[in-house]
Amino acid sequence: MRSTQEMSGLVGNLQGGGAMDAYDMPDGPGAASWRTTMAFMRERSSLIPRLHDKYGDTFTIRIHPGPREFVIFSDPADVKEIFAADPAQFHAGKGNDILRPVMGRHSVLLTDDLEHQRARKLLMPAFMGSSMRGYVPLVESIAKAEVDSWSDGDRIVTLDRMNAITLDVILQVVFGVTDEDRLAVLRPKVNRMVDIDAWILLSWMMPKLRHVPPWRGYFKNQKAVDELLFAEIAERRAAHDLTGRDDVLSRLLHVGEADDGEATTGGGAGPGAAEGTAPLSDVEMRDQLVTLLLAGHETTASALSWTLHELGKAPELHARAVAAAESGDDAFLEACLKEGMRLHPIIDFVARTLQSDQVVGGRRLPAGVTVAPSIMLSHSREESFADAHEFRPDRFVDGKPASNTWIPFGGGVRRCIGAAFSLMEGTVVLREVLQRFDVHAERPTGPRLRNITNVPHDKAPLVLHRR
Repeated sequence: MRSTQEMSGLVGNLQGGGAMDAYDMPDGPGAASWRTTMAFMRERSSLIPRLHDKYGDTFTIRIHPGPREFVIFSDPADVKEIFAADPAQFHAGKGNDILRPVMGRHSVLLTDDLEHQRARKLLMPAFMGSSMRGYVPLVESIAKAEVDSWSDGDRIVTLDRMNAITLDVILQVVFGVTDEDRLAVLRPKVNRMVDIDAWILLSWMMPKLRHVPPWRGYFKNQKAVDELLFAEIAERRAAHDLTGRDDVLSRLLHVGEADDGEATTGGGAGPGAAEGTAPLSDVEMRDQLVTLLLAGHETTASALSWTLHELGKAPELHARAVAAAESGDDAFLEACLKEGMRLHPIIDFVARTLQSDQVVGGRRLPAGVTVAPSIMLSHSREESFADAHEFRPDRFVDGKPASNTWIPFGGGVRRCIGAAFSLMEGTVVLREVLQRFDVHAERPTGPRLRNITNVPHDKAPLVLHRR
């Protein structure tokens, strides 16, 4: 509850009667910013709820580098306001700046304004309508090959097995790489980019660390991945059959190519081309491919691991999911996946950095502050999800949650372009698993922060029983 003095000051500012530098920053922890930064990186799943209990739906945290000020929001009305705000003043790219050393400055996640619009226009057609439906047989075949390698009584490390599936899906859907020798080279290097503890992120924020172990090894591996990607791009540019390929790399290369093969600044004629959009350079191409690779691989694998873990703990829901897999009821399987993503948010928050002074949630905030709708807090609100701590897929069967309460893919004009693809892929994989095996979780598990995603701390082991 704000004091009368605070409210008077805010009203004065809104009416133009207050000084331009009079802001209404929410309360937050008074600890040294480096302490908050370490807690934010290592124990976020407990830190954020503690701060919410103490300060309410809106609070400020200060984290390095900078330190930067993050204002955390969780009330659906405030979340809606942020998602609906002018993207020219609420920069998502700037808010995601920590990812720049890995994803590159041209990444669709890290750009704003016209550059972002261009990248999104190029990428969107590959993840919509008939294009996405065309990927279903490939996802099915990759999932079947993995599940067919399992045996009755096996104890699988679920996160590792789901990562194997989603990595091959993304390598083949995005890069069009089907040659087993090439896949064998790429898989371990990509896995090393993903399978890192949160403290490795320090080198993303503090460039000097990149020259000393263990951070040096991480960036050496990244350089090797980049070399492989640039070689793949060069080889594909020289190919004469781009129009017959459906992978995202081939689609992007075809944009801006005229019938005679000359690059143009106009629209491409190929499948999924973005009319009126100039072709991407090799560096731009690399940044978009790495973004799709990292954002589209680890997140879906984590969501699948959490969902299978929850089904493995709940015999009645497990039986319903098996029946759905056998009958082709993809709606219930998708509901299970959505509820797994609600109960165990893979990404903790969405970030928008203010480019000018703004009033958000009734508070005047200065330019440079990052406003961050909390996915974790939004998904655990009892007002939005009764018995929010329980796994209840029927929340997504009986009706849709209220808007701006279930936000694993963000919202507004920056909503994840791969959202529908992720749900399709996860549903297909659940179906392939549950048609063949019952799964049993031996014990509960909690979250662990791996890179920027929340994964099961023990990788969610499951015991298999062939059906």
